[in-house]
Amino acid sequence: MAKKLVIKVTAGADAPERCSQAFTVAAVAAASGVEVSLWLTGESAWFALPGRAAEFELPHAAPLPELIEGIRAGGRITLCTQCAKRRDIEEKDVLEGVRIAGAQVFVSEAMADGAQALVY
Repeated sequence: MAKKLVIKVTAGADAPERCSQAFTVAAVAAASGVEVSLWLTGESAWFALPGRAAEFELPHAAPLPELIEGIRAGGRITLCTQCAKRRDIEEKDVLEGVRIAGAQVFVSEAMADGAQALVY
């Protein structure tokens, strides 16, 4: 079993089921003791901002703010550098504990021994 799970989520409100699945898998893994690194890219980048997750709705899915809290408690959330710049998001704007980093860091995490990467 992988010791670290690296998840890149590219979907937001534009593909709610795919988005919810990524956050759900990340939260369940974190709650199970797996080291989780969740990457927000594309439309999911907006969820790095306070209050944005509360606007997300999907019937029969766990609330996104609760999933984010679970991930933050047991893992790390990273906002893609380019995605942040395209949306004029700066470090001062994001949720506490969310870092902004680029592809080099993602590749390093995904290629580390014992890591498993998933993309949603």
